[in-house]
Formats: sequence, structure tokens, C-alpha cells
Amino acid sequence: MNPEEFKAELQKRGIPLTEEKMARFHRYLELLQEWNEKINLTAITQREEVYLKHFYDSLTVGLFVNFKEGVPSLCDVGSGAGFPSIPLKIIYPNLEITIVDSLNKRIQFLKTLVEELELENVHLFHDRAETFGQNKQFRETYDFVTARAVARMSVLSELCLPLVKKNGTFIAMKASSTEEELKEAEKAITVLGGKLREDLAFELPRDAGERHVILIDKKKETPKKYPRKPGTPNKSPIR
Repeated sequence: MNPEEFKAELQKRGIPLTEEKMARFHRYLELLQEWNEKINLTAITQREEVYLKHFYDSLTVGLFVNFKEGVPSLCDVGSGAGFPSIPLKIIYPNLEITIVDSLNKRIQFLKTLVEELELENVHLFHDRAETFGQNKQFRETYDFVTARAVARMSVLSELCLPLVKKNGTFIAMKASSTEEELKEAEKAITVLGGKLREDLAFELPRDAGERHVILIDKKKETPKKYPRKPGTPNKSPIR
């Protein structure tokens, strides 16, 4: 998917792109390719692949969730090279973005990216999600929490739901079939105060594969003991 196709596809889906926003995506690609030679940010570096499998894929969330009104706060857990939060910020400048990543090199890349793209209200934290979720300053404060292909749903729920405010939404982005993962995560989602709203399946353009956007609403406060110590959710997920 070249930049023109990217623009046309989003236009078709009601997400218009100005020249200024297109210029930001172009610069994003340049920085991603440049930094990827020094640190491993992504295995996908070819222009057409980045536009489709990173930029467009990140923005599919906007087809199912309304980010246009007010100043919604969004926390992106394990964002890596900034997906999905930075593409979303480019399209919806009203969003207040917080990115948490456990690797400082990635945070340094994101600092450069945010400065170069002149993005405001983007906060970057070098931290483990488990520690961040226990921090009173951030716990249960976000309207939306996103995670893209970070871990299985049973683990991801413990990393993300503690950060979602009551009546907010946890948005999990997955690349393949999610039925088994969701079944396995049923208990974790309930224990952590969430309720599955919808598992939305769709195909990426250019036969680039199936994708899922899973929406989990936060109905109750998360018990104080969650998230547990770093590494524990992964070693022994809530069953």
C-alpha cells in the first residue's frame, strides 16, 4: 500500500487525511527506517508494508471507537515503535496519549519521533506495565487503554485493565483468531473488572490478513492486588 492508496483507503472509510498529516506519516516512516538500523524496532520496514501493516492497521481502531469528541486520554501499553497510539494521535490530535514501554531504547526513539512530528500531549514512560498499573498517579485514570499484539488476552487483561477508568474501554488488537484466547481469558477479564463488549473481525486490504479489535468495558474497579509483580502475569495468568 503506497501513501496515495493509504490516503484513499482511509478517505473511503471516513477518515480524511490532510497534506500536513500525510507529511507526518512520511517523516514517521523515515525515522522508523533510520532508527531501525541502530535498534530493533520492527521487522517490517519496507514503505508499502509499513503503510499497510503498521499505519493503516493502527488506524482501524478509529473505525470502531469514537476518538473525535472531547479530549479522551489513551494509554498504549508496550507500544514498541508507537503503534497504534502515534498514528491515532496524528489523525486525532485531540487525544492525550501516554505510552508505556519497558525498553528505554524504544522510548528514546519515541521522544525523537514526538519532537520531529511536533505532537503535543504525548507522555512517554520507561516502565513495566505491572509497576505502572500500581502507580496511584496512573491507575484507573484512562478513558482508553490499547495494546497491539503484546501478549495473550489472559496476560494482557492484567497489564491493561488496571489502567482503565471505570466506564472506560480496553482495546486489544490481535492479528489472528481470538476465540480460544478470549475463552481462556474469561475469568481474568471478570476478576479485573472488565466485561467483553465485542470481538470485531475484519480483513486488511491487499489480502494482508485477518485482524481483530476486541473491546472490553471496565465495569468495576480492579482489585488492589492486580497487576501483580513484574513477570508474574506472564508466568501464571489468572485462570
